[in-house]
Amino acid sequence: MATVGRHRLRELFDDSPTPHIAHYPHTHRRDYYVATDGSFAPDGGGLGVVVETRSGERVARLALPDAAPDNNVAEYRALHLGLDVLAHRAPADANVGVLVDHSDLAADVNLAVLAARGPDYRPLRDVTVPSGAANHWRGIRARIAGFGKLRAAELPSGENPAHALANAPEQYGHVNDEPAKCTLPDVEADEPQIPPPSRANRHAGD
Repeated sequence: MATVGRHRLRELFDDSPTPHIAHYPHTHRRDYYVATDGSFAPDGGGLGVVVETRSGERVARLALPDAAPDNNVAEYRALHLGLDVLAHRAPADANVGVLVDHSDLAADVNLAVLAARGPDYRPLRDVTVPSGAANHWRGIRARIAGFGKLRAAELPSGENPAHALANAPEQYGHVNDEPAKCTLPDVEADEPQIPPPSRANRHAGD
């Protein structure tokens, strides 16, 4: 269960904008939420991943050192890692909410989601994948296509639970030793379908 005083990823997702895709009343019924962050430093950066079910039960955490050439590439590498971790612990038809603190990455993910619905799988506009992240972007798109539904939300860096893991992997390396879980989300069939207040007046759509 969620720790007292710690924001669940679901709550952060519901309160954050989702570029190109409006929030809708069933937003909080995502099965899993994954927050990722990537950091860059001349002497080595890191990748952070946090995965939870919609009830706030932790599925996985990772804090790994990394040597990405810049911060933009690190963000894409982190999301690729996070989606790979989730794909090995969740059903193939899972509905997923992604949390990142990189605006271009959130926008690119949602453009890829929208493109997957079209007959030719072409995005609404060209995505802005940084040089050096092309292979990771292909991996991200493959994971997007493999889940039931997915959308990305952008949140401030200071609110991203994966931020500390990415920026100080040497301090948080112990989280990598947590036992792996394959947790199914709780069934919440009777939960009222009320959109987050900040999204209540937007047109619905998935």
